[in-house]
Amino acid sequence: MIRRITPRAAALMLLMLCIGAASRLDAQVTAPTAKRAADLQLGVGFSYGKHDYEFTPLDDGTRINGLSFYGTLDVRPHLGVEVAFHQLGTHKSDHEYERSYEIGPRYVLHFNRINPYARVAYGRGVFNFPQDIANLAYNMGVIAGGVDVNVLRHVNVRGEYEYQRWFSFPIHNLQPQMVTVGVAYHF
Repeated sequence: MIRRITPRAAALMLLMLCIGAASRLDAQVTAPTAKRAADLQLGVGFSYGKHDYEFTPLDDGTRINGLSFYGTLDVRPHLGVEVAFHQLGTHKSDHEYERSYEIGPRYVLHFNRINPYARVAYGRGVFNFPQDIANLAYNMGVIAGGVDVNVLRHVNVRGEYEYQRWFSFPIHNLQPQMVTVGVAYHF
């Protein structure tokens, strides 16, 4: 014979189950598993590089340098996203420069104050041709790697190598490479 459970009996069994489970839950570790929900840093750097654009047959590529701005938001212990902006140019009187905007995921490791990382990004690059012949924009892909070193509680110093590939650039795809040294405020 099957007995029906009354609503009062069901509520009593549920209450006893919750009380029994609560004593089991109390045995869990109460220490936090992470320091904070996300890590944010905003920085500025000096970039030095070389692109392989050849304006004349005698030109072996031009050395370029300028400023870079970056921001990282790490939403997990090893995963985050980085946004970067670069404004690099020649210091000749021909007004040639490269400007790039990029965004993409980054993977970071943590060893006390040293945080090596690798990142990939997709973005848009603007190239101002020599003598202001044209100013055109192209899609681009980026592979980069570097290290952030925590020198003070809220200050990181960065060293990074970056390789860019500009798609559909005239003659061949532009492939600038650069090294950036920067400093960031870590929130």
